[in-house]
Amino acid sequence: MSNTALALHPAAERVQELQERIRQLQTTKLDTRSLPTHPEIGRLLPGGALKEGATYSVDRSLTLLMLLLAAPSAAGAWCGVVGVPEFGVEAAAGFGIALDRLVLVPVPGDQWLATTAAVADALSVIVIRPPRLASDASVARLSARLRKRGATLLVLGSWPQSEAMLSITESAWTGIGDGHGHLQAREATVTVTSKARGKPRSARLRLPGVMP
Repeated sequence: MSNTALALHPAAERVQELQERIRQLQTTKLDTRSLPTHPEIGRLLPGGALKEGATYSVDRSLTLLMLLLAAPSAAGAWCGVVGVPEFGVEAAAGFGIALDRLVLVPVPGDQWLATTAAVADALSVIVIRPPRLASDASVARLSARLRKRGATLLVLGSWPQSEAMLSITESAWTGIGDGHGHLQAREATVTVTSKARGKPRSARLRLPGVMP
């Protein structure tokens, strides 16, 4: 081996060490930006999970909202629901949402955007149902606040800057026999549509036997 090769060898090792360190830092950063997510839904989402600082749209379904809240709540996250007065705490508990870490603001009125921005300072996941369209400037300010605080927003309905739209496209209950019995469980097809994924992706899920 030449003297030149011997001289370059330590430098090559140093480069490899730096590259490995960068990979470790990137992995840590990515891990910290992911929220606990229902595994089947995570497989459908861009990035494989709900992300801190991101916004997702949910098409009309309180059931799907509760399913999305359940995993981060069980992991210790504080969650908030703004502008959804029919959000039932009994049903939420049935999905495994911790009621002692759940903040409800049923009727925020005209201050719904300001309320959402305020709770984003303290809560990890926030659900809102906008009573009307927000201006582009208001959406941009709220998005910047979410990114800064690392809060995830779930919007009941469409939202200009959402990462994906989630919906229940099929649903069926089990437990009813020949005209009698008790509803025991619900099976549903969850579909996720996003620009990042292109074609919509779907999965069949078994839901808790509660009716939110």
